[in-house]
Amino acid sequence: MIIEHRHDLTWMMQVAIDIAALFIIAGLVLTTVRLIRGPTLPDRVVALDLLTMLLVAFLTLFALATGVNAYLDAAVVLALVAFLATVAFARFIDRSPQSKEDATK
Repeated sequence: MIIEHRHDLTWMMQVAIDIAALFIIAGLVLTTVRLIRGPTLPDRVVALDLLTMLLVAFLTLFALATGVNAYLDAAVVLALVAFLATVAFARFIDRSPQSKEDATK
């Protein structure tokens, strides 16, 4: 068991939650590799955005498995902060001198 489940879930739901958690964890590992190795700043920004969305998915899955609704609140807050961070990074990349040089080529 990856996540400690509440006792009123069926065995099929427990297996589905465990499989989904495995895929999300695999996605988190691969996204972290892209975040570290990303050759350009936009690659890293997209990887960071994907990382936060995978964390939102994991928090939602964790809320489903445990029955604690506070994790859903945390997931919503994380999604809102991630959206604002992505917009800020996009503006930063757009206004950087390197993006101006790439646009003239």
